[in-house]
Amino acid sequence: MLARYGNFLKQLHCAGVSLRYLSTYTCKDGVGTILLDNEKTRNSLSLEMMNSIQRNIVENQHDTELRCIVLAAKGRVFSAGHNLKELTAERGSEHHKQVFHKCSELISAIQSAPVPVIAKVDGLAAAAGCQLVASCDMAVCSDSSTFSTPGASFGIFCSTPGIAVVRAVPRMRAAYMLFTGLPITAHEALQAGLVSKVVPQEQLNGEVSNICKAIASKSRAVITLGKTFFYKQISLDVGAAYELGEQIMVDNLATVDGREGIKSFVEKRSPKWTHRE
Repeated sequence: MLARYGNFLKQLHCAGVSLRYLSTYTCKDGVGTILLDNEKTRNSLSLEMMNSIQRNIVENQHDTELRCIVLAAKGRVFSAGHNLKELTAERGSEHHKQVFHKCSELISAIQSAPVPVIAKVDGLAAAAGCQLVASCDMAVCSDSSTFSTPGASFGIFCSTPGIAVVRAVPRMRAAYMLFTGLPITAHEALQAGLVSKVVPQEQLNGEVSNICKAIASKSRAVITLGKTFFYKQISLDVGAAYELGEQIMVDNLATVDGREGIKSFVEKRSPKWTHRE
Protein backbone atom coordinates (compact mmCIF):
# COMPACT_ATOMS: atom_id res chain seq x y z
CA MET A 1 0.00 0.00 0.00
CA LEU A 2 2.73 2.45 1.00
CA ALA A 3 4.80 1.62 -2.08
CA ARG A 4 1.80 2.23 -4.35
CA TYR A 5 1.20 5.56 -2.64
CA GLY A 6 4.85 6.53 -3.18
CA ASN A 7 4.65 5.60 -6.85
CA PHE A 8 1.47 7.64 -7.19
CA LEU A 9 3.22 10.71 -5.77
CA LYS A 10 6.14 10.25 -8.15
CA GLN A 11 3.75 10.04 -11.11
CA LEU A 12 2.10 13.29 -10.06
CA HIS A 13 5.47 14.97 -9.71
CA CYS A 14 6.55 13.81 -13.16
CA ALA A 15 3.29 15.10 -14.58
CA GLY A 16 4.12 18.55 -13.26
CA VAL A 17 1.54 18.55 -10.47
CA SER A 18 2.60 20.66 -7.49
CA LEU A 19 2.64 18.59 -4.29
CA ARG A 20 2.51 19.86 -0.71
CA TYR A 21 3.71 17.19 1.65
CA LEU A 22 1.75 17.16 4.91
CA SER A 23 4.84 16.11 6.83
CA THR A 24 8.46 16.85 6.06
CA TYR A 25 11.65 15.02 6.96
CA THR A 26 15.04 16.51 7.76
CA CYS A 27 18.11 14.91 9.32
CA LYS A 28 21.00 16.54 11.16
CA ASP A 29 23.67 15.01 13.40
CA GLY A 30 21.91 11.64 13.38
CA VAL A 31 18.54 13.08 14.41
CA GLY A 32 15.71 12.70 11.91
CA THR A 33 12.84 15.14 12.40
CA ILE A 34 9.38 14.52 10.98
CA LEU A 35 7.35 17.72 11.11
CA LEU A 36 3.57 17.56 10.83
CA ASP A 37 2.80 20.59 8.71
CA ASN A 38 -0.91 21.16 8.14
CA GLU A 39 -2.05 23.83 10.57
CA LYS A 40 -5.20 24.42 8.55
CA THR A 41 -6.61 21.07 9.73
CA ARG A 42 -4.85 21.25 13.12
CA ASN A 43 -2.43 18.61 11.84
CA SER A 44 -5.26 16.11 11.59
CA LEU A 45 -4.33 12.52 10.83
CA SER A 46 -5.93 12.24 7.43
CA LEU A 47 -5.07 9.26 5.27
CA GLU A 48 -2.63 11.46 3.38
CA MET A 49 -0.99 12.72 6.58
CA MET A 50 -0.62 9.21 8.02
CA ASN A 51 0.83 7.95 4.74
CA SER A 52 3.26 10.85 4.76
CA ILE A 53 4.46 10.20 8.33
CA GLN A 54 4.76 6.46 7.75
CA ARG A 55 6.65 7.00 4.51
CA ASN A 56 9.12 9.33 6.25
CA ILE A 57 9.78 6.70 8.91
CA VAL A 58 10.06 3.68 6.62
CA GLU A 59 12.12 5.33 3.89
CA ASN A 60 14.71 6.75 6.31
CA GLN A 61 14.93 4.27 9.19
CA HIS A 62 17.74 2.23 7.65
CA ASP A 63 20.01 5.25 7.16
CA THR A 64 23.15 4.07 8.97
CA GLU A 65 23.77 7.60 10.27
CA LEU A 66 20.32 7.84 11.88
CA ARG A 67 20.21 7.47 15.67
CA CYS A 68 16.67 8.61 16.57
CA ILE A 69 13.56 10.22 15.09
CA VAL A 70 11.72 13.22 16.53
CA LEU A 71 8.04 13.59 15.71
CA ALA A 72 7.08 17.26 15.97
CA ALA A 73 4.36 19.56 14.66
CA LYS A 74 4.01 23.06 13.30
CA GLY A 75 1.65 25.34 15.20
CA ARG A 76 0.01 25.12 18.59
CA VAL A 77 -1.76 21.80 17.93
CA PHE A 78 0.37 18.68 17.77
CA SER A 79 -2.54 16.80 16.22
CA ALA A 80 -6.30 17.00 16.68
CA GLY A 81 -6.71 13.36 15.66
CA HIS A 82 -8.41 11.85 12.65
CA ASN A 83 -9.87 14.17 10.03
CA LEU A 84 -13.60 13.79 10.76
CA LYS A 85 -14.44 14.74 7.18
CA GLU A 86 -13.03 11.33 6.20
CA LEU A 87 -15.39 9.60 8.63
CA THR A 88 -18.75 10.80 7.30
CA ALA A 89 -21.43 8.27 6.39
CA GLU A 90 -21.04 9.19 2.72
CA ARG A 91 -17.49 7.84 2.71
CA GLY A 92 -18.74 4.36 3.61
CA SER A 93 -17.49 1.59 5.88
CA GLU A 94 -14.72 0.42 3.57
CA HIS A 95 -13.13 3.85 3.59
CA HIS A 96 -13.52 4.03 7.37
CA LYS A 97 -11.74 0.67 7.71
CA GLN A 98 -8.95 1.99 5.51
CA VAL A 99 -8.47 5.03 7.77
CA PHE A 100 -8.24 3.04 10.99
CA HIS A 101 -6.07 0.33 9.44
CA LYS A 102 -3.64 2.95 8.17
CA CYS A 103 -3.41 4.39 11.68
CA SER A 104 -2.61 0.93 13.04
CA GLU A 105 0.09 0.55 10.36
CA LEU A 106 1.60 3.89 11.38
CA ILE A 107 1.69 2.90 15.05
CA SER A 108 3.33 -0.39 14.09
CA ALA A 109 5.93 1.47 11.99
CA ILE A 110 6.85 3.61 15.01
CA GLN A 111 7.32 0.64 17.30
CA SER A 112 9.18 -1.48 14.74
CA ALA A 113 11.55 1.32 13.72
CA PRO A 114 15.12 0.33 14.63
CA VAL A 115 15.74 3.64 16.41
CA PRO A 116 13.79 5.41 19.17
CA VAL A 117 10.95 7.69 18.08
CA ILE A 118 10.38 10.71 20.33
CA ALA A 119 7.23 12.83 20.32
CA LYS A 120 7.95 16.54 20.86
CA VAL A 121 4.64 18.09 21.88
CA ASP A 122 3.91 21.78 22.25
CA GLY A 123 0.15 22.18 22.42
CA LEU A 124 -2.88 19.93 22.10
CA ALA A 125 -2.72 16.23 21.30
CA ALA A 126 -6.25 14.90 20.96
CA ALA A 127 -7.89 11.57 20.06
CA ALA A 128 -5.68 9.81 17.47
CA GLY A 129 -3.13 12.58 18.07
CA CYS A 130 -2.96 11.48 21.70
CA GLN A 131 -2.71 7.89 20.44
CA LEU A 132 0.28 8.92 18.32
CA VAL A 133 2.04 10.41 21.35
CA ALA A 134 1.28 7.39 23.53
CA SER A 135 2.69 5.08 20.85
CA CYS A 136 6.08 6.79 20.59
CA ASP A 137 9.02 5.41 22.55
CA MET A 138 9.28 8.65 24.50
CA ALA A 139 7.38 11.92 24.68
CA VAL A 140 8.57 15.32 25.85
CA CYS A 141 6.11 18.18 26.08
CA SER A 142 5.90 21.84 27.04
CA ASP A 143 4.16 22.69 30.30
CA SER A 144 1.28 24.28 28.38
CA SER A 145 0.45 21.10 26.43
CA THR A 146 -2.79 19.20 26.95
CA PHE A 147 -3.96 15.71 26.08
CA SER A 148 -7.47 14.39 25.49
CA THR A 149 -9.57 11.64 23.93
CA PRO A 150 -12.84 13.49 23.27
CA GLY A 151 -14.29 11.21 20.60
CA ALA A 152 -17.49 10.38 22.50
CA SER A 153 -18.41 14.08 22.34
CA PHE A 154 -18.64 13.70 18.56
CA GLY A 155 -20.46 10.38 18.63
CA ILE A 156 -17.40 8.20 17.99
CA PHE A 157 -15.75 6.67 21.06
CA CYS A 158 -11.94 6.78 21.01
CA SER A 159 -11.66 2.99 20.88
CA THR A 160 -8.38 2.73 18.97
CA PRO A 161 -6.75 5.72 20.72
CA GLY A 162 -7.72 4.06 23.99
CA ILE A 163 -5.64 1.00 23.10
CA ALA A 164 -2.45 3.07 23.18
CA VAL A 165 -3.53 5.27 26.09
CA VAL A 166 -4.46 2.44 28.47
CA ARG A 167 -1.11 0.78 27.75
CA ALA A 168 0.66 3.97 28.80
CA VAL A 169 -1.38 5.15 31.79
CA PRO A 170 -3.26 3.49 34.66
CA ARG A 171 -6.78 2.19 33.93
CA MET A 172 -8.56 4.77 36.07
CA ARG A 173 -6.84 7.69 34.34
CA ALA A 174 -7.50 6.19 30.90
CA ALA A 175 -11.18 5.68 31.76
CA TYR A 176 -11.43 9.30 32.93
CA MET A 177 -10.00 10.55 29.64
CA LEU A 178 -12.08 8.24 27.44
CA PHE A 179 -15.47 8.56 29.18
CA THR A 180 -15.41 12.28 29.96
CA GLY A 181 -13.40 13.56 27.00
CA LEU A 182 -11.92 16.15 29.35
CA PRO A 183 -8.28 17.15 28.76
CA ILE A 184 -5.46 16.51 31.19
CA THR A 185 -2.60 18.92 31.70
CA ALA A 186 1.04 18.29 30.87
CA HIS A 187 1.89 17.63 34.51
CA GLU A 188 -1.08 15.27 34.89
CA ALA A 189 0.13 13.46 31.77
CA LEU A 190 3.60 13.15 33.31
CA GLN A 191 2.19 11.86 36.58
CA ALA A 192 0.10 9.30 34.69
CA GLY A 193 3.01 8.14 32.51
CA LEU A 194 1.68 9.43 29.19
CA VAL A 195 4.79 11.57 28.66
CA SER A 196 8.41 11.17 29.72
CA LYS A 197 9.19 14.74 30.70
CA VAL A 198 7.61 18.20 30.95
CA VAL A 199 9.60 21.40 30.52
CA PRO A 200 8.84 25.10 30.03
CA GLN A 201 8.12 25.90 26.38
CA GLU A 202 11.39 27.80 25.93
CA GLN A 203 13.34 24.73 27.08
CA LEU A 204 11.55 22.18 24.89
CA ASN A 205 13.98 22.21 21.96
CA GLY A 206 16.99 22.02 24.26
CA GLU A 207 15.56 19.14 26.29
CA VAL A 208 14.74 17.08 23.20
CA SER A 209 18.21 17.85 21.83
CA ASN A 210 19.83 16.59 25.05
CA ILE A 211 17.83 13.36 24.88
CA CYS A 212 18.80 12.83 21.25
CA LYS A 213 22.48 13.44 22.04
CA ALA A 214 22.32 10.88 24.85
CA ILE A 215 20.85 8.29 22.48
CA ALA A 216 23.32 9.17 19.70
CA SER A 217 26.26 8.53 22.04
CA LYS A 218 25.27 4.84 22.19
CA SER A 219 25.74 2.10 19.62
CA ARG A 220 22.87 2.10 17.12
CA ALA A 221 23.10 -1.69 16.94
CA VAL A 222 22.74 -2.05 20.71
CA ILE A 223 19.82 0.39 20.85
CA THR A 224 18.08 -1.52 18.04
CA LEU A 225 18.58 -4.81 19.84
CA GLY A 226 17.27 -3.29 23.06
CA LYS A 227 14.21 -1.69 21.50
CA THR A 228 13.23 -4.88 19.71
CA PHE A 229 13.43 -6.88 22.93
CA PHE A 230 11.73 -4.15 24.97
CA TYR A 231 8.51 -4.43 22.98
CA LYS A 232 8.69 -8.19 22.54
CA GLN A 233 8.93 -8.90 26.26
CA ILE A 234 5.97 -6.71 27.19
CA SER A 235 3.50 -9.30 25.88
CA LEU A 236 5.24 -12.18 27.68
CA ASP A 237 4.71 -13.40 31.22
CA VAL A 238 7.53 -12.54 33.61
CA GLY A 239 9.13 -16.01 33.50
CA ALA A 240 9.20 -16.13 29.71
CA ALA A 241 10.46 -12.54 29.55
CA TYR A 242 13.41 -13.34 31.81
CA GLU A 243 14.19 -16.51 29.88
CA LEU A 244 14.28 -14.59 26.61
CA GLY A 245 16.07 -11.65 28.23
CA GLU A 246 18.89 -13.89 29.46
CA GLN A 247 19.61 -15.01 25.91
CA ILE A 248 19.32 -11.47 24.56
CA MET A 249 21.97 -10.33 27.08
CA VAL A 250 24.25 -13.17 25.98
CA ASP A 251 23.67 -12.32 22.31
CA ASN A 252 24.34 -8.65 23.05
CA LEU A 253 27.72 -9.48 24.60
CA ALA A 254 28.64 -11.44 21.48
CA THR A 255 28.12 -8.43 19.18
CA VAL A 256 31.03 -6.29 18.00
CA ASP A 257 29.83 -3.26 19.98
CA GLY A 258 28.94 -5.38 22.98
CA ARG A 259 32.51 -6.60 23.18
CA GLU A 260 33.85 -3.09 22.54
CA GLY A 261 31.73 -1.61 25.30
CA ILE A 262 33.04 -4.05 27.93
CA LYS A 263 36.60 -3.71 26.67
CA SER A 264 36.50 0.10 26.76
CA PHE A 265 35.14 0.03 30.32
CA VAL A 266 37.95 -2.28 31.48
CA GLU A 267 40.54 -0.15 29.68
CA LYS A 268 39.00 3.06 31.06
CA ARG A 269 38.50 4.77 27.70
CA SER A 270 35.63 5.92 25.53
CA PRO A 271 34.11 3.21 23.32
CA LYS A 272 34.54 3.27 19.56
CA TRP A 273 31.26 2.01 18.19
CA THR A 274 30.90 0.33 14.81
CA HIS A 275 27.07 0.52 14.97
CA ARG A 276 26.98 -2.85 13.16
CA GLU A 277 24.30 -5.37 14.13
